[in-house]
Amino acid sequence: MVDTDVQIPSAFDPFAEAKDSGAPGAKEYVHIRIQQRNGKKSLTTVQGLRKEYSYEKILKDLKKEFCCNGNVVQDKELGKVIQLQGDQRKNVSHFLVTKGVAKKDQIKIHGF
Repeated sequence: MVDTDVQIPSAFDPFAEAKDSGAPGAKEYVHIRIQQRNGKKSLTTVQGLRKEYSYEKILKDLKKEFCCNGNVVQDKELGKVIQLQGDQRKNVSHFLVTKGVAKKDQIKIHGF
């Protein structure tokens, strides 16, 4: 028998450092959802914003811009989530793009 040292390469991910950094190739989506409440009432939630942003300041601007009420909720799994009254999905998406908080291809709008 011949002893040969064969090294099998382990799983190598060449894009591992791009996922960790804020590089343009890294896809971190901002999810905008609607939740139905009682009857006509609905709630818009925004999750997935970067942690370095001040959620309270963004919420203040959103409330002032769209004349609605809202708050920031801390969730165990999702982290901080912005909640707004009413169906504000398109408004929030347009706001985030124009203010430079997120790019258009990073925003996912969910709901009916």
